[in-house]
Amino acid sequence: MANKKVNNDEEVKVSVFGAGNAGLTAAYHFTKNGCDVALYGAPGFDQQIQAIEKEGGIHSLASFHETELDYSGFEPIHTVTTDMQKAVDFSDVLVLPVPSFAQEALFLEMLPFLRNGQTLILMPGNYGSLVLNKLKDDQGYSTLVLNFIDAISIPWATRITGDAEIAILGMKTHLPVAAFPSSKTVELIEQLQPIFPIPLAALENVIAVGFENINFGGHPLMTMLNIGLLENFPDKFNYYTDCCSTATANACDILDKERLDVGAAIGLTLKTELEAMNELYNMQAQSVYELNKSSKTHGSVKSAPSSSSSRYITEDTPYLLVPCAELAQLVNVEIPIVNSVIHITGAMNNDNYFVSGRTLDDMGLNNMNIKNIIDFVS
Repeated sequence: MANKKVNNDEEVKVSVFGAGNAGLTAAYHFTKNGCDVALYGAPGFDQQIQAIEKEGGIHSLASFHETELDYSGFEPIHTVTTDMQKAVDFSDVLVLPVPSFAQEALFLEMLPFLRNGQTLILMPGNYGSLVLNKLKDDQGYSTLVLNFIDAISIPWATRITGDAEIAILGMKTHLPVAAFPSSKTVELIEQLQPIFPIPLAALENVIAVGFENINFGGHPLMTMLNIGLLENFPDKFNYYTDCCSTATANACDILDKERLDVGAAIGLTLKTELEAMNELYNMQAQSVYELNKSSKTHGSVKSAPSSSSSRYITEDTPYLLVPCAELAQLVNVEIPIVNSVIHITGAMNNDNYFVSGRTLDDMGLNNMNIKNIIDFVS
């Protein structure tokens, strides 16, 4: 296949790791944006890799559930593979659009093949850059120089709808990111911007990225409050329109205030969930309730979780709420709603997320005060 060029400039290659919703969409959209893409899928979880090889690329639907969609078409993918070394060797830019709980295992597989100067982009980050940097050193690769970028999430609202087929339901206006260390953020954004279909926006540091992940304010809490109906009537509800009520929105507002209070105590200037969602989806909602009820991006699919094993709980509680709770304890900020959600969602899944979640020790931040932590990530 002929190499592509971005904006008639030099050839740009990117490797995407993970053949789920986000991985296929990243491979499709990066290719559409003019990049040569290598898409990696793990052996044994490679149904989509095989399908893409058979089809020659990825289809993006023009409509889904009677809703017209943007970004439709077909894009041939340069390389699809289950060979980790081949995918790592393909590019200096490695994108990991995988759940937080998959980051460490994936990184350990990549580690023997990584080389100095490569850039790893975690979507979502959820403090993953700190965890992987510590893991790199713990595994005896302390001299390996890597660049890390954490993003608040993925750019798209997207679903796999069939073999080698996706539906892109919407896209953010921009993607907030930060590098570890943050002194590299501006430089790395300049290098990576040609790959992405939306602007990359710099946040203060990777701690801010974790706090600005918009899943923090709603996913675990609203899922927890609706779990009985969601489990008993699977695939019957839209998460945003059906699970949000005036009462649940009130609780989400208080949860969000706790997040803002911890951020302020750390020294971060954070947006409210409402401000962030309005900016990311070009809306002018006056409340979280109105936003959930009126979002066209999120309102077209019966997307509500059907069990407590959903990522809305098993990713967002241990990898977003637990780090907030650990930092809150460090700065002596009371967060009763956050802690309650951690306790209750853990009980739902017979887990203690305070122990199994992403801790300061996992991030290499144990025995540091807040000043030390901010200095370390800067």
